[in-house]
Amino acid sequence: MTTAIIPSRWGSSRFEGKPLALVNNRPMIQRVTELARQSRTITRAVVATDDDRIFQAVADFGGQAVMTETDLRSGTDRVARTAELLEIPGDEIVVNIQGDQPFFNPELLDELIQPFQEDKDLLMSTLAFRITDQREITNPNDVKVCFDRNGWALYFSRAQIPFPRDGQTDVDYFKHLGFYAYKMDFLTTLAGLPAGRYEQIEKLEQLRVIENGYAIKVVVTGHDSPEVDLPEDIPRIEQKLSGGHFTVHR
Repeated sequence: MTTAIIPSRWGSSRFEGKPLALVNNRPMIQRVTELARQSRTITRAVVATDDDRIFQAVADFGGQAVMTETDLRSGTDRVARTAELLEIPGDEIVVNIQGDQPFFNPELLDELIQPFQEDKDLLMSTLAFRITDQREITNPNDVKVCFDRNGWALYFSRAQIPFPRDGQTDVDYFKHLGFYAYKMDFLTTLAGLPAGRYEQIEKLEQLRVIENGYAIKVVVTGHDSPEVDLPEDIPRIEQKLSGGHFTVHR
């Protein structure tokens, strides 16, 4: 069994109530849940929240939600707590899907999980997409990732990495997509680790893994997954969808 958990909270300094914002006439959290269910490798999709409004909205569209404490450090910790409440065995895979990505291709999840079939000792994987929109290279809301020749993550940053010292250098930039897969045992370990220094500086939970000496496998996908950070992102993404700029399953 492979469980997808979607951390979802009401409070946000930039976009309060984002999970229930309408995207193509449906709450964002509903769209994310329905897309996760379309993956060939996901057995169940569960919303992890600390808010009654989100919990009820999920129930209204026939989804499964779990209530967690309000004082958890991050989305990763909320996923870990939910997995614990669901009593997921240590050798099973848990997928963390950020709840602000309402237009992803479910095949992304299959690609994310594939490395676990090839490496039984793998602890964690994530996704990257080669940037085609130049705006995203310098936008701090679009996280960039660098990885080695074998696909192991070197660093994640809101800054432009790598930075070409000589302007004419030809560089491929990769955007990190907010999907993670973990072995349950490792997710439990991760939740127990102290927050990393770079994690706190960049506000990127995945840096906790690297700072504590663990490896993350990066899978490069051909499918983009635009995130909603601000209310004005919704019409922009809806326009891209209607114009066929990326492919999704409806």
